[in-house]
Amino acid sequence: MEPTGDAREPHGMMVLRTLAMPGDTNPWGDVFGGWLLSQMDIAAGLMAGEVAQGRSATVSVQGVVFHSPVAVGQAICIYADLVRVGRSSMEIALEVWARDLVHLYEPDRAFVAEAVFHYVAVDAEGRPRPVPENPAFRVRND
Repeated sequence: MEPTGDAREPHGMMVLRTLAMPGDTNPWGDVFGGWLLSQMDIAAGLMAGEVAQGRSATVSVQGVVFHSPVAVGQAICIYADLVRVGRSSMEIALEVWARDLVHLYEPDRAFVAEAVFHYVAVDAEGRPRPVPENPAFRVRND
């Protein structure tokens, strides 16, 4: 992912948008990193389910960086980019962008977090299964 900057735009497709609520914050009004990470896992899981056309499971998370705090009242938008697809695995890069829609309406959004999630397509018993051909996301070349 690119470093932050004024001209930076989100990469990937928006897969999740939600609002940071008071119950998601510490006493200073900043969102807990764990809450934001759970939203990121939901977003990556949505993309993984679309790509795998079914059940998938989180395997690992790499390179989590919280660039700036998210405050209560900010809307977060999570963008996902499918980086790689293996036989049963998927690598999904996420970017989280935020802007205030409640206290001080902000037309510009800020890049607040990023990470790479690794998922595996699984069958009904939770065992790895092949990721099917899915032209909406990629065509298998192996």
